[in-house]
Amino acid sequence: MTDFTLHTPESAPEGSQPFLENSLNGFGFIPNLHAVMAESPATLEAYQTIGGLFSRSSLNAVEQNVVWLTINVEHNCHYCVPAHTGIAHMQNVPEDVISALRENRELPDAKLEALRQFTLSSLRNRGVVEKAEVEVFLAAGYTRANLLDVVLGLSHKVLSNYVNHFADTPVDERFQQFDWTPREPVAAE
Repeated sequence: MTDFTLHTPESAPEGSQPFLENSLNGFGFIPNLHAVMAESPATLEAYQTIGGLFSRSSLNAVEQNVVWLTINVEHNCHYCVPAHTGIAHMQNVPEDVISALRENRELPDAKLEALRQFTLSSLRNRGVVEKAEVEVFLAAGYTRANLLDVVLGLSHKVLSNYVNHFADTPVDERFQQFDWTPREPVAAE
């Protein structure tokens, strides 16, 4: 959509350089999303900070991946679905869960499905979820802290998904094996 530079530590604005170094140290390479975000040091810092906070949230690794992939698929993010598929594999998320998330299907685990449904409702309704939906989420075994951490995960994914739409970020070579085709957009009425 818009041409963005895939920054390196040498080409990035000075304020982004330490965050690109964080990426290199954490991933062993600089993901293209981070290279694009480096155009705005504040955006890259926010993304990394929120991601770090979400990784330490009350949701476990599988639950975090459910939130991420649910949002990525709903947002039709051509970059984040493959990237988070790779991350889900690295974090030992069961293959049937990953496949169901990528295909926007019901999850085989009832508790994880409650999380997926709550995440979808929160996203689709811009946080205005029905009391009954919150009660179903809590009855599935989740807590109020988990509910707030879904919002944290949403914040993290809005940053990346929107940037990827603007920048048409190329999928990193190591995630290309998890290629995913977004759904056709629904025409505005």
